Amino acid sequence: MTNLSCVPPNPNFVEVTKQFLMAMPIAQHMGFDITNVAPGRFEISQPFRRELSFRDGAFQAGPVGTLADMAAACAGATMLPDGWAASTIDYTLKLLAPALGEKLVARGRVVRSGRTLTVAAADVFAVRGGEEILCATALTTIRNFEMPRPMQ
Repeated sequence: MTNLSCVPPNPNFVEVTKQFLMAMPIAQHMGFDITNVAPGRFEISQPFRRELSFRDGAFQAGPVGTLADMAAACAGATMLPDGWAASTIDYTLKLLAPALGEKLVARGRVVRSGRTLTVAAADVFAVRGGEEILCATALTTIRNFEMPRPMQ
């Protein structure tokens, strides 16, 4: 995606995308922070929590995949017009290294943004002692749709 094609149609994309994500019950449960939002980009930081672990100090694959999906889908959502939403229809996660550390950082980016389909990717890094280690990467397909207008 070039910088020239990365102009969000909704000038309020930052706040709208944050609200889109945080309206989801799973997002409210996870306890992560939204750490960066830009056109076609979205970053989430997840502190280690025992209930998200495989064992002490190691995140389980499920939360790693969830963060990758959320970061990628929200990167795509930054490029939607006002009144539109997105839903993941497919994603592939590749686990590359153990997710060991005090937090995870998931960085999503748009690969190609279309009217009804967006392809986005996300890299997930385990942060341990200030060092980031790439532990997973994902490719996500997102279905974009216009939200139904309330009947009058």
